[in-house]
Amino acid sequence: MITCLIIDDEKNSRDFLIKLINQYFGSKLYVVDAVDSVAKGVEVINKLHPELVFLDIEMKGEDGFQLFKHFDSVLFDIIFTTAHKNYAIDAIKHAAIDYLLKPLNFVDLNDAIKRLERKQTASTNQLRINALLQNLNTDSTLFNKIALPTATGYELEKISNILYCEGDGNYSKVATLQNKEIVVSKTLKYLESILPTSVFVRIHKSTLVNLNYITSYSRVNGYSITMSSGKKFDVSFRKNDEFLSSILQKKTQPENEN
Repeated sequence: MITCLIIDDEKNSRDFLIKLINQYFGSKLYVVDAVDSVAKGVEVINKLHPELVFLDIEMKGEDGFQLFKHFDSVLFDIIFTTAHKNYAIDAIKHAAIDYLLKPLNFVDLNDAIKRLERKQTASTNQLRINALLQNLNTDSTLFNKIALPTATGYELEKISNILYCEGDGNYSKVATLQNKEIVVSKTLKYLESILPTSVFVRIHKSTLVNLNYITSYSRVNGYSITMSSGKKFDVSFRKNDEFLSSILQKKTQPENEN
């Protein structure tokens, strides 16, 4: 059974989550406490060492991210809860950390618990927290790092280091500037949804490329591009016009310096 702590400044939200857990997930989760501030949460974590913390993002006079300033190492899992789908949620997605939008419901909580049961190591969890905090500290929505889920955990990679992504069913391959290939247990559609559309463009149903690293485009025998690594890709007829618009627009914009 997983011990958990709830940190939320709204009593109704705390009570509802406790009820939801007790009613449907009592055999998997045990709530050791429910508190209304980060300071009280820190006390409970130091005293009872819960394995999971449900953490509200926006509370009176503080935000949930302040919790991490109190720990050198984050040895517990996190599921954020919030009523607002905003910039912070995008940062959480890039760090591959779970979140629940209020009002909470059985289906979303059930999915989050299933993902938790496929638990990663504590060291990987700390890396994802670090990536989250780095992304939150950026001055824009162009995040620096992304957590890529693999068969054994997660790999943290700078977005600006990604050359291209290739899809293969429920998996994808991510190629980097360092000639590293990362097999990701997510679809290409998922990667497309979290990578910046100003930089990454789908040129084929199975290919997503970083515009910054395209060195040439050819119309000979169809449409194709060459990447800075020497890798060549076909551009589908259906995607060609959209792709050309993207690269022509990119020429007038400064490159992303993540």
